[in-house]
Amino acid sequence: MKDAGENISSIDESRKLSDAVRDVKNAFADRDDVVVDMREAHRMRLDLLAAELAPVFADVPADMDNFDFAISSGLQPRLWIDAVSHVAMGRDRRTYRFLKDTRGGRVVLAESTDMKTVADQVTRYVAERVVERQRMLEGAVEQAVAGLKRAAVPEAEPPLQPARRSRGWSTFFAGLGLVTAGALVGLAVSLVLFWDRIVAMKISF
Repeated sequence: MKDAGENISSIDESRKLSDAVRDVKNAFADRDDVVVDMREAHRMRLDLLAAELAPVFADVPADMDNFDFAISSGLQPRLWIDAVSHVAMGRDRRTYRFLKDTRGGRVVLAESTDMKTVADQVTRYVAERVVERQRMLEGAVEQAVAGLKRAAVPEAEPPLQPARRSRGWSTFFAGLGLVTAGALVGLAVSLVLFWDRIVAMKISF
C-alpha cells in the first residue's frame, strides 16, 4: 500500500495542471497566429484590389451614396461594393470571390485568382448600377412631363361654342313653343267665353 501511495504522488508531481494550461495556451496562441496571418493576408490582397479599383470608385457620381467601397475588419475581411455585394478571399487565400446577396440567396458574380478579372467584373457591376439609376431618373422625368401634358390637354381643347349655340337655339325654340301654346290656349278660352256673342252676331247678319 505504501508503494502505491508513492507512485500516485510521483504521478501528481510529474503531471501538473499548470503545465497542461500552459500547453493549451500555447496551442491557442499558435492557432491565433494562424488566424491573424490569414486575416492579414486576406486584407492585403483586398487592399491591392481596392487600389486597382480606385479610379473606378473616383468616377462614380458624387450624388450616388449607395456604394460603400470600404474594407471591413473581422475574421474574414471583405471589400464592400454596396449594401448587397462584396469581394472576399477564398480559403486558399488567393481566389477572389465577388458575391451578391439576393432574395434567393448568395450568388457568385465572379471568382478567379486573377485580380484584374474580378476587378473588371466589379467595374461592370458599378457601371450597371450607375446606368440603372440614370434610367430611373430619366423615367421619372418623362413621367412628370407626360403628366404635365395630360393636365394641359383640357386647356388646349377649343371652346365648346357649337354646343353653346345649339343650347341657345334649343332655348329659343322652347320659348317660342311655350308662347305659341299659350296663345292657342288663350284663343280657345276666348272662343268659349264669347261663343254666344259670335253666334248671335252671325244670326243678326
